[in-house]
Amino acid sequence: MNQTSIIHTITAVGVSLRGDEIDTDRIIPARFLRCVTFDGLGEQAFFDERFDENGTVKIHPFNDSRYAGAGILVVNRNFGCGSSREHAPQALARWGIRALIAESYADIFAGNCASIGVPAVIASPADVSAAQEILDKTPGTRLEINLETMHARILNHDFPVTMPESHRRKFLSGSWDTTAALLANREKISLTAASIPYLNFSKKACR
Repeated sequence: MNQTSIIHTITAVGVSLRGDEIDTDRIIPARFLRCVTFDGLGEQAFFDERFDENGTVKIHPFNDSRYAGAGILVVNRNFGCGSSREHAPQALARWGIRALIAESYADIFAGNCASIGVPAVIASPADVSAAQEILDKTPGTRLEINLETMHARILNHDFPVTMPESHRRKFLSGSWDTTAALLANREKISLTAASIPYLNFSKKACR
C-alpha cells in the first residue's frame, strides 16, 4: 500500500459555514456538472452563494480573505443532502478543504468524501457551535482532527468526533485510495484478468 495515502491527523486553518440542510446543489450548482474532469471545480464551489447573477461578489466565508488557505470546513446538520453527485466533495477538495466537521451528513456525501481522502467527522451540536464561534471571532485559527484518538481540537477546546469505523480504518491504513491500490497491484490484476474467459477472448472468436 502507498504509505503516502495514510491519513491520521489533519491540521489546518478552519472555516465556518453556518446552516442546516446545505445540499449538493448549493455546494456545486448543476450547470457545472457538464465538465469532463473535476479540474477547476474548486472555483465553482458555492458559486451561487458567492456571486450574484451579475458576477458581483457576495458575503460568504469562501470569499473572505481572512479564511484564505482554510483546509477544515465546520458545518451544521445534514450537510451534503440532496443528489448523490460526487462533484460536491470534489469541488470542496479542489477549493482546498481537506476535512470536514459537522453535526451530521447525508450518507452518500460522507461516502463520496471518504473515497477521495477527505475525512468527514461528526461532532455534537454544542462542539460544532463552539468551534464556529471561535472561527467567526478569530479567523485564521487552526483546527486539528486526530483519526487515531477520534478527537478534534481548536485552541483549548478538545472534543470527541465520530465517523463510520469502516471509513476510519481506510484512512488509517491508506486503503481509501483505490487508484493507488490498483496501481500497487496491477500485476495481480493483469493475471486475474487474463484468467477470466470473457476478458481473454481472441479476435477470431469475435468473427
